[in-house]
Amino acid sequence: MTASDSAPKKAKHPVRKLLVRWMGPPLARGVYRSLSGSWRYVTENEGILTELLSGDRPIVGAFLHSRTFQLLRYFSYPSRGRWMLMCSRSSDGDVMTSVEESLGYRVARGSSGSGGARALAEMIKAQREDPQLNSCLAVDGSRGPRGVAQLGILTLARKTNGMLLPVAASTPTCWVNPRSWDRTAIPKLGAVIHVLIGEPIAVPRQLDEMQVEEMRTRLQERLISMHLDLDARVGFKDSQPLQLQQEVPAAAAVAAA
Repeated sequence: MTASDSAPKKAKHPVRKLLVRWMGPPLARGVYRSLSGSWRYVTENEGILTELLSGDRPIVGAFLHSRTFQLLRYFSYPSRGRWMLMCSRSSDGDVMTSVEESLGYRVARGSSGSGGARALAEMIKAQREDPQLNSCLAVDGSRGPRGVAQLGILTLARKTNGMLLPVAASTPTCWVNPRSWDRTAIPKLGAVIHVLIGEPIAVPRQLDEMQVEEMRTRLQERLISMHLDLDARVGFKDSQPLQLQQEVPAAAAVAAA
């Protein structure tokens, strides 16, 4: 073993970590509020959401991770109910949690990579205790593959007796982050964002393995179809597909219990 081998490893980019931790949240909140305050929403089938909000079953909203920024503001309005989200424990997750909580969301910390099962259990418990509290999950998780539905959202719907609600969002006036795994689409100042509310899906409490996979595929196909339709109609284009043709990773089985 050489001296260099035995020497303690230095933390990578300590200044950057400090800046992200302390300056990231307030900066992100300010930028997001400035941008989103200029956005205008056009909703299709909003009556479906209104009817579900007046019902006696909680809602489990399903969306694609790449459209998170477009939907955060939309569901933050009091007339659209109270919502709980899941956000990763990473430093980026700290920033996002700050933004989400400032908009009035309740946030459970965890992801498919770390603490996801615990965060999911927290969301299930919260919705059981408060049926008027709704939840949202990105169907493709926090790491992807892009556009491939994971199993966590089905578990959330099953164990809360919640109605699964597919939601699509699209705007041609946006930046697409080519370095993000999901190709995050961030609306620009003054963007008009179109939101498409899909037909709700009732998820039975008892499902065998084959039925779970059928339900997962059904949700995935519906969301992709909704986005393809909406993107085409509003004029949003991306050089990469909405969905990567990959199998669901084994880690996704966290939610099958």
